[in-house]
Parts: sequence; structure tokens; C-alpha cells
Amino acid sequence: MRELWVIGDIHGSYGKLRSMLLRAGLIDFDGGWTAGDAQLVFLGDYVDRGPRGVEVIRLIRSLEVQATEVGGQVTALLGNHEVMFLATLMFRHTDPADTLGFRDYWLSNGGQDRDLALLDPGDLAWLEARPALALIGSWLMVHADSPMYLRLGETLEAVNAHVHTLMQGRDANAWGTFLNAFADRFAFALNNGEKVARRMLATFGGERLAHGHTPVYVLLDEYLHGPTLGAGAPIPYAGRLCVAMDSGMAYRDEAGFIARLDDGGIAEVISNPGSGPAY
Repeated sequence: MRELWVIGDIHGSYGKLRSMLLRAGLIDFDGGWTAGDAQLVFLGDYVDRGPRGVEVIRLIRSLEVQATEVGGQVTALLGNHEVMFLATLMFRHTDPADTLGFRDYWLSNGGQDRDLALLDPGDLAWLEARPALALIGSWLMVHADSPMYLRLGETLEAVNAHVHTLMQGRDANAWGTFLNAFADRFAFALNNGEKVARRMLATFGGERLAHGHTPVYVLLDEYLHGPTLGAGAPIPYAGRLCVAMDSGMAYRDEAGFIARLDDGGIAEVISNPGSGPAY
């Protein structure tokens, strides 16, 4: 298995993203890919809350191209904030008064008008093409700690095809249902969490699962009863089948981390300075 790096929800934190990629040796000071044949996975939520979502998108797009040229790979999943953002774009002309509430929902969850203004057609096409799931080596990559993916298809390919079709359509009810499904979180931390995780893995493949969506300090506080201060590293849980990767970097100035995963679990963590001890 070649080197695999994973980073969770960025939410417009462009400076932090560049800093951590640089510290991990994945890019140079000019934003050039320096990781050779390594794989880098982004778990979604590139926009909203932070001020520079479009810059985050364009950096990831650039790294995708650069990595491919030298045998590496960059994979970027679809997060619920991309779905909010795209719904706002999709329906703003047919529903200018926002009677459907997509724009209001997006703004109430940290939407940034600057991102709408700066997005170009290439950025939009890239966002619409994001997969919901990815299987990389022994790891299943998803955005949300939710069982909703099991309702979208019986295989990884079927789920991604279903989501791609939805992203191209104009069925407001389907968009709303999809967005609401992301609220069904903590699936792997509840009483049957390990069972749900095993079902996800049996259905879509992989031996372990990495997700974002729920910040690690929230997961610790609500369900795992661990220390929430200085939660500057990923959290393995559910019988070590799952790893929570949302550092909460948009919520806390000191937060942020990127992790290298291998077949054994978490192999290395690069934390944002001041965010706590790393593995």
C-alpha cells in the first residue's frame, strides 16, 4: 500500500490547509505536489464557515492534476456543505425568492457569498462530479458518520452513480431529502455503532472506515466521554473500525490535523501548531 494521507473538513481554512500539507511534505511553498506516488484524500466540506472556500477548491483541483502526472492520486469526496452550496446555485434562478429555503439553509450553516461570486464554471463542474464514497486500499472513505449511504445503493458504484444523477437533476424534494439525511450522524458511536460500521464495510468494501462531518471534540464529548480540550488528532473508535477525521479547524483557531493511514490504522499525524499532541 502506497503512502495514504487523509484530511477532513476544511471549511474555507485555506491557510491552515496549505500549512499542514507543507508540514506533511505533500506540497512545496508554491503549492506544488511533492509527494510522488502518494495518495491524498479529502473527505469533503471545502466551503462555508471559513472565508476562502474557492481557494481551497482550486488548490485541490491543482493537486489532482499534478499528482496524476507523477503517479500519485488525489481523491476529493462530496460533503454536505458542497450539497448546500450546489443547491443554492441550482435553484437561485428558478426560486429567486428562496421559497424552497436552500439559500437560507446554506447561509445559516456558514455560507459565504464570496464563494458564490468567485466560483467559475470549472469549479462548479468539479464540485458536481465529486464521489460520495471511495475505497482506497483497506480503507473506506466517506464524508459523514451516517448510515444514509446504505439507503442510496447496494454497492459503492451504485451510491456514487445515484448521487451523481441527483447532482445533475432539479428535483427539489430529492435535494432536500439528501441534505436532511446528513443530520443522521453518530451512527458508529451509538449502541449498535460497531454493527453499523461492519455493515457499511461489508456492503461497500474495506476493513476500516475514515469519516469527517462530526468534529472529534464533539464526538468525544457526546458519546466517547474522552477529553475534548486539545483534541488535535484523529479518534479511532467502534472497535477501531472507524477513524474520525474532522479536526474542527473552522471552529477553533488552534485546530487542524492531517493523518497518514496504513493497514494497521493511524500511522502518523501532523497537527496544526498548538492543537495538541500528535501520534
